[in-house]
Amino acid sequence: MKPILPRRLSEGQHTKKPSAQAAQADALLRLLVAFILIVIFFSILLARFFYLQVTQHNEFSSQASSNRITLIPTPPVRGEIVDINGVPLAKNYPVFSLEVIPSRIEGKMEDVIEALKKYVDITPTDLKRFKKYRESYRKFENIPLKLRLTDEEAARLSVHLREFKGVEVNSRTFREYPYGKLTSHFLGYIGRISDKDKEMLEEEGLTALYRGSTHIGKSGLEKYYEHQLHGVPGYQEVEKDAYGNIVRVLKNVPSKMGQTLRLGMDIRMQQEADRILGDRRGALVAINPQDGTVLAFVSKPSFDPNLFIAGIDSDTWKMLNDDWKKPLINRVTQGLYPPGSTFKPFMGMALLESGKITQNTIVPAPGAWSIPGSRHIFRDSVRSGHGSANLSKAIQVSSDTFFYRLGYEMGIDKASPYLAQFGFGRKTGIDLPSEYAGVLPSREWKAKRFAKSSDPTAKEWRAGEMVSVSIGQGYNAYTPLQMAHATASLANDGVVYQPHLVKEVLDFGARKITRINPNPERQIPFKADNFEYVKRAMEKVLKPGGTAHRIGGGLAYTMGGKTGTAQVVQIKQGGRYNAAALREQHRDHAWFISFAPLEKPEIAIAVILENGGWGAYAAPLAREMTDFYMLHVKPQQFSDGLEADSAKTETTDKHQPITGIFQSAYGLTPTSPASQPEIHHE
Repeated sequence: MKPILPRRLSEGQHTKKPSAQAAQADALLRLLVAFILIVIFFSILLARFFYLQVTQHNEFSSQASSNRITLIPTPPVRGEIVDINGVPLAKNYPVFSLEVIPSRIEGKMEDVIEALKKYVDITPTDLKRFKKYRESYRKFENIPLKLRLTDEEAARLSVHLREFKGVEVNSRTFREYPYGKLTSHFLGYIGRISDKDKEMLEEEGLTALYRGSTHIGKSGLEKYYEHQLHGVPGYQEVEKDAYGNIVRVLKNVPSKMGQTLRLGMDIRMQQEADRILGDRRGALVAINPQDGTVLAFVSKPSFDPNLFIAGIDSDTWKMLNDDWKKPLINRVTQGLYPPGSTFKPFMGMALLESGKITQNTIVPAPGAWSIPGSRHIFRDSVRSGHGSANLSKAIQVSSDTFFYRLGYEMGIDKASPYLAQFGFGRKTGIDLPSEYAGVLPSREWKAKRFAKSSDPTAKEWRAGEMVSVSIGQGYNAYTPLQMAHATASLANDGVVYQPHLVKEVLDFGARKITRINPNPERQIPFKADNFEYVKRAMEKVLKPGGTAHRIGGGLAYTMGGKTGTAQVVQIKQGGRYNAAALREQHRDHAWFISFAPLEKPEIAIAVILENGGWGAYAAPLAREMTDFYMLHVKPQQFSDGLEADSAKTETTDKHQPITGIFQSAYGLTPTSPASQPEIHHE
């Protein structure tokens, strides 16, 4: 038998040696791969370090710097609004404001507020406003908790302010309207910048100008001249520590205050107009025909604009909105009324200029008149009529049948273009937002107005509709401002100035004055003797036999006017008007337009008493207003102007013309643009 053990050992020895070599080779391979991976990883890491430390050094250095250096915007102080004598109508005052930054508050907000009550009187109104603000503010923004701290509250809280993280006491500038309701409808008011405002600013590329600002003009002059009033923001470049505290101020760029608006109005005129109107609903507006300056602008009832600055509460807002007297409506520019017989002087100009009549034409003026072939009776306000009349007498006694007949014969197609020359049916262009255009009837207007009517004949003009239009009724609808503007244009012999409240824009930074609309807008192409004829007819209205003769006695100047009674509800055929039997809202409106003096008119007035009855009831108000201007305000302003020019004084007497003050004290230089500066329109 052959031995097998040694051979197996020999085979075993032969196979063991190659296996050890393979294991060793495998280990070396693994070490090599690991080494290569380590080299690759370290290479990547080194490359990244090089990229961050060398290639991107400047960028990341800048980012690191921005973590500790911050730009804080400083909002500008809003420009003021003053009357012609420099009396502030919209001004600013500094206050301390208690503000909270939600993102930095430690603990519950309710607990923090409760703790603050130990030092500050926080009312339910403050809490309600704060809750409303939290819904619109971002968490890292300062949210006002109490807008106006007393000096005692500010001092008391400042001692303990370190106990309240995320709570600050800041100095703010607040807007104030010293005359409240007296000026609300033309000054308007400012309010917190809303999301809609932000969208508008973004569309106009003005977002940067409002960084740091919280309020913006919402209505009136505050809105119309927003860009002039707002100013230009500045900023502080500050260094902060890791906790967000300011370590030092590196750079300070001051903001630029907004421009000041100087009105052409004397606030005493506004006070007098308000006194004259009293508690009655209506409007009174006065314009200087020589330059379009608004001398008085009153809409009653009114509201206090100061309520809106800090954010009006819901109860007050509801009360103002639900009031049937509508105090929020600006009746001067948004109240649309039929003008009644105040329309007759302008209709008379249309009759003369069209050649329908001459100054000597006499036509019957009976107590009633009917369209040929019709049984419908159109009655005169005087049942017995006026016999016969020329245009001058028809205006003086306010004959309806005179205008019924001639207006019907003339027709709307001829009348409308002449009437449009006085600005009826379009905006006057006054420097206020949201002015209404009114309605001057025409064939085209009616077709457009009733285009969607299911009745195909509704949009057709009927000849009989001209009868009521010719005496200021029917589709006629104009604002008191339009009536005053038309009266001023008529009194000024057709030289038309665009009405404007702001007389000058004062820029203290640039040391200049910009005058608003110093030049005529246009000239109405009517005959001079026709203007004179109608003006003399309006003068007779205030004399014996005229509808306003009771206010014509003892005049120290010449004056022309026209009464108007505007029907609110139609009286049945053959019926009589009985105010006592009607609800107050259904009674006639009382109108009066006037100008003085005849030779070179300096004041034109339109006054309306809503549901006030006969036009003669409104006439005394215009007489009082004209007396006050002609005999008190105007002479005093003229006298003060002479004294200022002769003495070259730099005092700030409240009745001294402000132009001289600014020119001497601040070196302002007047400019003379042909029209108003570039402004934001709505």
